[in-house]
Amino acid sequence: MKPLPTQGFIPAAATVAATLANAAPDNPGRRCLLQSGTLAGLVIAVGGIPALAVAASNASVAASAPVPTPAPALLTAWLRIAPDGAVSIFSNTSEIGQGTGTALAQILANELDLDWRHIRLEMAPVDAAHINPHWEEQATYGSGGVAGQLAPLRLAGAQARAVLIAAAAAQWQVPPQQCDTAAGFVLHSATQRRLPYGSLAAAAASLPLPAEPALMAKERWKFIGRDVPRLDLPAKTDGSAIYGVDVKLPGLLTASIRQAPRFGGRLASVDPAPALAVRGVRQVVSMADAVAVVADNYWAAHKGLLALQPVWDNSQAAQASSAQYAAALVAAVQAGGATFARKSNTPEQLNADYAAALAQATQHAEATYTVPFLHHATMEPMNATAQVGSASAELWLPTQTQTATRAAVAKELGMQEEQVTLHTTLAGGGFGRRVEFDFALQAVRIAKAAGKPVKLIWSREEDMAHGYYRPAAAMRLQAGLDPHGMPLCLCFDTAGESLLKYSLGGTVPAPAVDPSGVGALSKPWYQVPASLMKVSTIDIGVPVGYWRSVAASQNCFAYESFIDELAVRAHVDPLAYRYRLLDGKQRDLRVLDAVARLSGWGQPAIPGRYRGLALDHANNSIIAHVLELAVDGQSRVKLHKVSTVIDCGVAVNPRNIRAQIEGSIAFALSAAFHGEITLDGGAVQQSNFHDYRLIGLADMPQVQVEILEGSEQVGGVGEEAVGPLAPALANALFAATGRRIRSLPLSKSGFTLL
Repeated sequence: MKPLPTQGFIPAAATVAATLANAAPDNPGRRCLLQSGTLAGLVIAVGGIPALAVAASNASVAASAPVPTPAPALLTAWLRIAPDGAVSIFSNTSEIGQGTGTALAQILANELDLDWRHIRLEMAPVDAAHINPHWEEQATYGSGGVAGQLAPLRLAGAQARAVLIAAAAAQWQVPPQQCDTAAGFVLHSATQRRLPYGSLAAAAASLPLPAEPALMAKERWKFIGRDVPRLDLPAKTDGSAIYGVDVKLPGLLTASIRQAPRFGGRLASVDPAPALAVRGVRQVVSMADAVAVVADNYWAAHKGLLALQPVWDNSQAAQASSAQYAAALVAAVQAGGATFARKSNTPEQLNADYAAALAQATQHAEATYTVPFLHHATMEPMNATAQVGSASAELWLPTQTQTATRAAVAKELGMQEEQVTLHTTLAGGGFGRRVEFDFALQAVRIAKAAGKPVKLIWSREEDMAHGYYRPAAAMRLQAGLDPHGMPLCLCFDTAGESLLKYSLGGTVPAPAVDPSGVGALSKPWYQVPASLMKVSTIDIGVPVGYWRSVAASQNCFAYESFIDELAVRAHVDPLAYRYRLLDGKQRDLRVLDAVARLSGWGQPAIPGRYRGLALDHANNSIIAHVLELAVDGQSRVKLHKVSTVIDCGVAVNPRNIRAQIEGSIAFALSAAFHGEITLDGGAVQQSNFHDYRLIGLADMPQVQVEILEGSEQVGGVGEEAVGPLAPALANALFAATGRRIRSLPLSKSGFTLL
C-alpha cells in the first residue's frame, strides 16, 4: 500500500510567503499550497503522516532534480537533520486538539539551540524506540504528552547538540569545549568560524551519542516558557489538515455501520437485498453485533444502511434503565464497599485507624452525591481506514492508543504485530474516547470481507449510542469532626462500573478493589488524620471508559463540595477552612493564595454575585478555580468569571496552557449543566447534539488564568481543569441560593443558563 500523499503535511506558521510565491502558481489551491510548503522545507507534519511520506516526497523531488538530494541524517531515535538544515522530530503523542506538537518543537529547539519554527514534526512509528516512558506504551492520555516527552526530548536534543559540536570541533581541529551553538550553527568564537547544522549532520550521525550530555542551562532557555503560536492551526484553518475522515487511497470504499441498539445485543439476521438495491452499494457485511454497508461513498453507504431491517437477538443484552441504576448505586454506597488500600497500607489497618479516629469525634457529617453517564461527544465521529492483505494490514485512523490498537488488530487477524502498520491521523477531539479500538477492529473486519481498502465512518447517532461512557456513580461521604468542626476522619464511598472491565477490551487485569473508581483520591490532598476509600463495582453491561479527567470528574465534585459543606457547618470561610486542612503543604497553599488574589476572594463581590471555590490534584499538577456567578428568581444562572491558578511545574507553552484550561472549562460546564446519557431498556436515549447539549459561546464566562512557576517536574494541563469546575460551580450556587447541589446535571435541579 502506498503511503498517504504529501499533501497531508501541515505548513508551519512560519512558512515564508516569498518561498511559496516562487514555488507555487498564482492563487494556489489548498493542496498546491501544501505541496509548495513541503518542498520549501519549512513545514510541520502534525498527526497521521507516516515517515514513508517524507521519503516519498524526497524521492519525487530527487527524481525531478539534476542532483539527488542527500538523505537526512538520523542523529537520535527522535530527530534527524537534513543537509539543508531542516530538522525533523518524531512525536509519539497524538494530536487531538491539545497542541502538544508545538510544545515538543519548543522543547527540542530549546535544547538543540535552533529556531523552533524550522522543525518538522512527524508521528513516530509504532515501535519500542518511541514509547512514552510515562505510560510505557505509545499512547496519548492522562495529560502525558509533554510530561512524558520533556525528559527524552531534552536528552535527544542535548545528545544531538553534543555530537554536532564534536563534528565541528573535529573539522576545525579544536577542543569541543571551545565551541558553542546559536540558531542552528556551531560557533568557534576564537576564530569567528561557524558551520550550519546541516553541513555537520552526516559526520555527527557517525559519532557515539553521549549518555549524559550537559542539558541547556535554564538561563539559556529561549523557547520553553514562551507564548508561541500553535504550528498546526494554519492547516486546520485553511482545510489542508488531514483528519481520519479525510484519508484518501486508490480504490477506497466507504462503510457505514449499525450496531445492536442494546448493549450486549447480537445480530440474528439481516436481508442484504434492500441495501444492495441502492446505487453505489457494493456489499453488506454482517458481524456478530453489527451490520455494515460498503459503498462507493458515505451517502450511498448510509442510505443502504437505512434500507436494512436487521433482526437483533437481545436475549443476553442489557436491560437496565437509568432510574433503576441510580437507585442501585445509592444503595451500594449506603451499604458500604470494599476498602481500597495502597501498597503501603492494608485494608485492616486503614479501617482500624478510621474507627479509632471516629471514636474521638464529637460531631458527624454525611452527604451523598450522584452523577450520570457522560459521553465524549467528539466533533469527529469514530472512523478508521483499513486495508487487509493475506500477510499484512495497514490502518489510518485518529487514535490515542497506537500500541494497544496494533496489538488488538494483530490478534484479530491472527498476525504478528510487525505485520500491522498503523498511521495516526489528526483527530477531531478525543477526550479519552479514542483510547478504545472498537472502531479500528470493525474497519479491519469490513476491509477483510471487502478485499479492498475501506474507510469506516460512524454516523453521529451511532457515535452517541455506542460510546465508552464516563461511569455513572454515587458517592457517599462521612466525616467525624472535632469540636471546631475539623475532620478527624473521612470516608469516601463510591459505586459505579469498572473502567478496567470495558476499556481497551478489558485487557488490563482488574484487582479485587477497582482503583479506577478512586483516582487521585488514593492520595487525598487534605490532611485528615484518617482517610478511607471504599469501592463498589455495580455492573449493568454499559461500556465505560476514560473520560477527560477520569475519576476526578465525579470524585472531585463530591469531595470538594463536601469540604465546602464542612466549612459552612463550622462557620468558617471555605478558603480559610482549606488553609487549615493544608497546613504545611506549601505548594497547595501557594496555589490557594494566588487564586484568592486573582479572584478577589477576600474582598466583597459585586452585589448580586457569588463565588465558589474548588481545588484538585492531578498528574503532578495542582489547580484551583474560583467561579463567580449570579442567579435570578427563576433559577437562571449568569456565569460571570472563572479565576484559575495552576502549578504544572515547567510551563512549556503558557499560551497553550491557557487555551487548554479555557477548553476544559467549556467542556466541564457542558457536563455540569446539561451532560447526561440516559438508558431505557439497556439502550441509550440520546442521539445527537439536540438532546446531548453543549454550552454555547454566549454561555461562556470570562476566564482568567495564572500559571505559577513550579519545579522542573512537568505536570499535566489537558484535563486538570475539568474535575474542580463542577464543585466550584455548585459551591457558588450554594452561596447564591442556599441550595446544596448534590446531583448533576444542574438542569435536573431546575437551573438554566442566562
